[in-house]
Amino acid sequence: MTSLTKTQLKYLKGLGHHLNPVILVGAQGISDNLLAELDKALSHHELIKIKIAHDDRDSRRAMNDEILKASKAVLVSAIGKTFILYRTNPKAPKVALPR
Repeated sequence: MTSLTKTQLKYLKGLGHHLNPVILVGAQGISDNLLAELDKALSHHELIKIKIAHDDRDSRRAMNDEILKASKAVLVSAIGKTFILYRTNPKAPKVALPR
């Protein structure tokens, strides 16, 4: 995934603000099934919100880094336990990014 400009990140953050979390990472952590659902969600929605239910900040960051690497998505926003991810769908793009 190519990097996004500050304008594009700001635009995506505004779009993602009102989204409900699509993926909830629980106590079991990251599994193959979770990554498969994440891939489906990103392909369908492009912009998703995930919630990681761990109290330790470092473990949340590590899980988020693992998710970003596995999904090839871009981190738009990270506030507390909630992360907004973006990955464009080259076949059927839904989000029109500003230049």
